[in-house]
Amino acid sequence: MSTIDATTEHPPHADAGAARPRPRAAPGNFLILSAHDYRTPRRANIHFIADELARRGQARFFSLRYSALSRWKHDIRLPLDARANTVERHGDVECFLWKAVLHPFNTRRRWLRPLEHLMFRWYARRPPPVLVSWLREADVVIFESGTAVVFAELARRINPSARLIYRASDSLDAIDSAHYVRQAFARAAADMDAIALVSPAMADGVASRHNVYHVGHGIDPRIDRQADPSPYRAGLHAVAVGSMLFDPAAIAIASRAFPEITFHVIGSGRGRMPGYGDNVEVYGEMPHARTLRYIKHADLGIAPYASARLPAYLADSSLKLLQYDFFALPAICPHAVVGGYASRFGYTPGDAESVVAAIRLALRAPRVRSREPLDWPQTVDRLLEPERYPETRLAPSSTADSGRRVHVDA
Repeated sequence: MSTIDATTEHPPHADAGAARPRPRAAPGNFLILSAHDYRTPRRANIHFIADELARRGQARFFSLRYSALSRWKHDIRLPLDARANTVERHGDVECFLWKAVLHPFNTRRRWLRPLEHLMFRWYARRPPPVLVSWLREADVVIFESGTAVVFAELARRINPSARLIYRASDSLDAIDSAHYVRQAFARAAADMDAIALVSPAMADGVASRHNVYHVGHGIDPRIDRQADPSPYRAGLHAVAVGSMLFDPAAIAIASRAFPEITFHVIGSGRGRMPGYGDNVEVYGEMPHARTLRYIKHADLGIAPYASARLPAYLADSSLKLLQYDFFALPAICPHAVVGGYASRFGYTPGDAESVVAAIRLALRAPRVRSREPLDWPQTVDRLLEPERYPETRLAPSSTADSGRRVHVDA
């Protein structure tokens, strides 16, 4: 596919963002850049944001970091491969999956870093014509955390009037982003109109202070009506949803210790693992609406995050834990992500005794919500213009102390 050389000759000064007037996020043309694709069954927070943007104007979703290499990683977007490099309307959102000849990646080898940087520079300077056109036409550009930010300088250069927003769904450390991507974010941070963190605990990774806000996940209260009927037969049922930092050992320990409970593992990205009891049922990717039924009618939720590289911000940002809490479902998770939420019970990964103790506590716990989240329209209001909502701003003391929780009902 033909490309356009988008070399940035004069990158913006690091302090430019502090002085430049901030454009308002009026209804109009919205563009999301993400390593997700809007059309996949798995729904992350960026999908719900796209849904809400489509209600407010023209929403476009540009999916990147995809090439022939993606097959080796069993990328969730592989079913879309035949539709790559083609604009397709999915519902009310225009979608484009950019399949490059080769996409850059973190080599995890310091001695290969010059080659890694060369790959990223080549990638950033040769966007497809669709991306260049969509950037020019956008009123608001949202960069989801990760590789998307390498196009921030291009966006500012070809469309200086656009409002640029960085949505930090994850820290760059947690998703093991390449050194080049971290540098690109550090360069772009001050010039962003807003940097919206899903947790205050992420603030130390941001090379800016004046434009940093806490905008957590939203939730659609109507999902309660979508989560019936129960998919379960009689008996006790536990559910684990998602693949992020998935730890099969926690499921193995729990299933052997509680043979009377049926454990439902949904979308872990793995098949049946060694050590699972006969009471474990494993499912592949599942449409979001169907997953809700398994959450609402379960007796126990599990967030089996692995202990390695476990980011503390997951206490606030875990979408699965937010959904468990919305349905007042007691849940177990590693101690590091219990946070201040009374509906969660912590355990030490790999420690069978602590896993068993957490499950026993959760099974005896009352079904109550620990927080009342914002809905998606309220969340997107704050994402687009967080400066209008004083409660979202992170004070300097909060950004300096990333472990301190700032209460925002989001």
